[in-house]
Amino acid sequence: MSNAPASPKGAVAAAPRFGLGNWRQYVIYVGFVAIFLIFAATLYDKGFLDPNNLLNIGRQTAMIAIMAVAMTFVLSAGEIDLSIGMVAGLASLTTAMAMDAWGLPAGVLAGLATGLVVGVVNGTLTTRVGIPSFLTTLAMMGIARGVAMWATQTKSVPILDDNYIAVFGGKDFFHFPVLLIWMVVVAVAGHVVLRKTTFGRRVLATGGSETAARYSGVDTASIKMRVLVISSMAACLAGMLYAGRLHSGRFQLGEGDELSVIAAAVLGGTSLFGGAGTVVGSIVGALMIGLINNGLLLMGLEYSEQLIARGVIIILAVALSPSRK
Repeated sequence: MSNAPASPKGAVAAAPRFGLGNWRQYVIYVGFVAIFLIFAATLYDKGFLDPNNLLNIGRQTAMIAIMAVAMTFVLSAGEIDLSIGMVAGLASLTTAMAMDAWGLPAGVLAGLATGLVVGVVNGTLTTRVGIPSFLTTLAMMGIARGVAMWATQTKSVPILDDNYIAVFGGKDFFHFPVLLIWMVVVAVAGHVVLRKTTFGRRVLATGGSETAARYSGVDTASIKMRVLVISSMAACLAGMLYAGRLHSGRFQLGEGDELSVIAAAVLGGTSLFGGAGTVVGSIVGALMIGLINNGLLLMGLEYSEQLIARGVIIILAVALSPSRK
């Protein structure tokens, strides 16, 4: 008899965990499946379900997904990186130029160094100088684009090294795209780091309440510096993969990707306000955007109509996602 009153309270407290209380966290997965089924039914005769088309969706989405993994860390820490797309383009060019002059190892190192330098600059200006990351990375977006255009006079730089092309996205491995292998490796690593390590917990704590995190002994400035470096390094990897897939470095590569990357992370359940993030959700969000782009293209919509339809779908998905406070 003494336990009778406690049972209903326990049931009520547990209900949101399994009932409708947390339904928003599954919206991205339900939405992905629903959109896939709709396109599969309506575009069956246009080759939507063709294995090559589905693999192409993966190839086209891989770079966005890789950058979305890094953006998950940045947003979870309460910051944002608007330079990620232009840094990818710059890294593709520095890689191609260094490879043309000094060979494959130098090209790879130059690409990685580009991401490291940009990340350190973004992080220093944000954490040491005190400039909001929104403004810091917005300025870096223009700087990266300008440097890329100036360094090559807006010309593309061809990549002729077959080994580079094979490793960085231009080939398949046993009929499986190398780009997807990179995406899976980055996704697994990102998920483990965010969910299973002290660093990941500190990232979420920093974004959840920076003041409380500092009182708990977390060096929040160091955490923010690291996530901005991670973001730039992911951008340079994406740029190197773009270059490998297209056999050239170009300043246009990555242009506008920052919007798709942020949308993918938010669609997947990462909060724009910090403190909450999921790498798996960000990957699904990126694939969902790629799915929408491919489906609208097969429908024969004009580019302007594709932009409208894609925007409406993303707004609806974000409105229903768990990432809003």
